[in-house]
Amino acid sequence: MGESPFWHPAERALYWVDIPQCQIRRLGPGGATESWPMPSEPGCIAPVRGGGLVVALRDGIYRARAWQSALTCVARFSHDPALIRFNDGKADPEGRFWAGTLYEPRDARKAELYSIDLRGGQRPLVQLKAINATVANGLAWSPDASVLYWTDTTRHLIQAWDWDARSNAMRRHRVLREFAPKPAGWTPGQPGYGGRPDGAAVDQQGNYWCAMFEGARLLKLSPEGRTLAEIELPLRCPTMPCFGGEDLRTLYLTSGREKRPAEELQAMPWSGHVIAARADVPGLPVNFVSG
Repeated sequence: MGESPFWHPAERALYWVDIPQCQIRRLGPGGATESWPMPSEPGCIAPVRGGGLVVALRDGIYRARAWQSALTCVARFSHDPALIRFNDGKADPEGRFWAGTLYEPRDARKAELYSIDLRGGQRPLVQLKAINATVANGLAWSPDASVLYWTDTTRHLIQAWDWDARSNAMRRHRVLREFAPKPAGWTPGQPGYGGRPDGAAVDQQGNYWCAMFEGARLLKLSPEGRTLAEIELPLRCPTMPCFGGEDLRTLYLTSGREKRPAEELQAMPWSGHVIAARADVPGLPVNFVSG
């Protein structure tokens, strides 16, 4: 279950995580892939200005000073790690790290979104920013940092807020797009279901690129939520796109194969792989965590 990809411009490397395999992975410019085992599921990662990574593990937020270095806990949370773990997240344009949670029973809206500010060298400032979700996903910001996007995958819902970067305030909540739920009795491969919104990335024109899990497609949505393009994929379960390469026009996309039907994996052997294609417009560069 690949997730949380980002392109590191200085290293010319692609990073991502494999959540159930408890690994962070890195593809360098030479074409070799490295793996770094984690003590629990890494829901998301972000690069740190000056080197290293911030990692959201099942129970909290950790800092690593370099690749495969020791992990130091910078923020621990009070949720029950047997039921809730961290999932999608990334750094904001000001250098704060954000991470949302996933409620594994998926029968109640107990997932939350947090901002973790590591700047200043003091105790991290942890703020609860949004609630009432089941599976946190789709975190992204507009190019001018005035809009924040966040998705509840289980509800098939992409939300947006006006966001003030300096004060970290979210206002004027609204629904960007809501998709039809999975029909009762639907099985993979049948028509009638377009998938549910998972991870996302924003391009330099402000468009929101959303992976549609179980929908075998990637959507390019306008800032108003209209579909501008629909890209059919050779895999059923895309999870998250990111933009990379020297010109930020290589679109990388992680995907999942965990618990998928055997016939689907046989028909779609790229399931669980990272795939790439050229984008028509460049994306936004990755934000680095400060602190």
